[in-house]
Amino acid sequence: MEETLFKSESSQSRAEIAAYLRTVADRLDADGEVTLSAGEQSQTLAVPERPVFEVKVERETSSSGSAELSLELELEWDEGASDTDASLDVS
Repeated sequence: MEETLFKSESSQSRAEIAAYLRTVADRLDADGEVTLSAGEQSQTLAVPERPVFEVKVERETSSSGSAELSLELELEWDEGASDTDASLDVS
């Protein structure tokens, strides 16, 4: 069963998104505690030292033929999970 604890979606400039991702990266680099806030919603996460990091690019095509691209960056972990080693580069 999946439960959504926090969700936010808004149109932002690339610079705003980059600044947000830098803040998340800084928090991950520091103590791993990340607090997400949007309006009255707030969720604090204690990210473990080695979560699973998934990067996915998708193309969704509607029945009319128009396409939408998405880039998803996801961190996953659960208690007692073993570490996963994989090489990933971005350029």
